[in-house]
Amino acid sequence: MLRSGTGLIIVLACLAGCGRVADLHPAPGQRLPVKPAMARVTPTPVDLLTAPPYARPQRVDELMTKSTPREADPFDLPPPSGGAAPDVPAGTDPQPVTNATGPAETK
Repeated sequence: MLRSGTGLIIVLACLAGCGRVADLHPAPGQRLPVKPAMARVTPTPVDLLTAPPYARPQRVDELMTKSTPREADPFDLPPPSGGAAPDVPAGTDPQPVTNATGPAETK
């Protein structure tokens, strides 16, 4: 008895979700919103329900067309805490960097 009642409730809930699809109109006795101050015309229900382009931006998949090393930056200064600026002239290739860690060197 309990299973048939539960099944009947599920079937009725599914049927309730299958409503008739129709154009949207304001409720009886109601009007559409007033025209915005800077708009030329009053927006229609379709205009009000359409998301503006900035709400759903398009994805940009711009691939790199050429892989080139970054040019030396003459304004790449050392941190203010100390240390000397590298003696690499602008436009030369940088030396390879390793991820090796070790004790700090003291001078």
